Amino acid sequence: MIDPLAEVVMLLQPSARFSKLVHGASPWRISRSDAGEPFYCVILEGGCRIAIDGHEPIELLSGDFVLIPAAYGVAMSSLEAPPPGVETLAPVALGNGEYRLGAGNSPIDTRMMAGHCSFGSPDALLLVSLLPQIVHVRGEQRLATLVQLVREESRDQRPAREVVLSRLLEVLLIEALRSAAGTGASPGLVRGLADGRLAAAIRGMHEHPAHAWTVAELAKETALSRSTFFERFNRSVGVAPMEYLLTWRMALAKDWLRRREGRIAEIAERVGYSSASTFSVAFTRHVGRPPAQYAREERAATNGA
Repeated sequence: MIDPLAEVVMLLQPSARFSKLVHGASPWRISRSDAGEPFYCVILEGGCRIAIDGHEPIELLSGDFVLIPAAYGVAMSSLEAPPPGVETLAPVALGNGEYRLGAGNSPIDTRMMAGHCSFGSPDALLLVSLLPQIVHVRGEQRLATLVQLVREESRDQRPAREVVLSRLLEVLLIEALRSAAGTGASPGLVRGLADGRLAAAIRGMHEHPAHAWTVAELAKETALSRSTFFERFNRSVGVAPMEYLLTWRMALAKDWLRRREGRIAEIAERVGYSSASTFSVAFTRHVGRPPAQYAREERAATNGA
């Protein structure tokens, strides 16, 4: 059986940027801006608050894990934050990938492992749009163990390091996303898959992307009325069913074009288009470049990297 969540994560091609162990001595506050990079952290001891891209702060306690698939602004502070206007000293590097936050004469009361990764897929923005904006999981020791393994592997220059890191990050992302399925995740693929009826429709689209799906037929897969299915899919996944199907078809087409897995007419048929010309029109409207040009330019970029 096709697993939509695993398909999306593997297409993202995650790789490690860096990971670090942070020691916090209250009070402290830090913030940073990222160009949509994935960020994750796990609290080992104590606690802190985190605010993502202007959202309300979330209190994190020991054992909590947070994943932000595309972070643009991250602000963190100790549970007892410094007074407004009081700046915290820059993190002090302790060596070996460890950092200290807060005054040097204050006791350590929080420890966390944090990391950034990157997505190698040129479709990362498109694929990330299928995931929740933020994943917050409590009490899953497996996630802390996976983060520790990523940290250890990223520090050591052992054979096949990049392959191991890529696989570890795939497992970490999948474990985090499926752990969040039943915890009120924000709209996205994870929340849709947590709904047994919607999951049947999503799996159908992933298993048979070439099928001429309609909203009525997808609703039949879920044993819901057309209007109930449409509204429920929109609310849970965050996009309309046909928009989700188009997004997934284009992600597959772009991946196959980059890897030269078939001629344009063959790829068109595999993603549900009756001819290369109708596929080219849809692809150009969605991607901004005709399929042939996209394949040529992406291969040239890969060869020149």
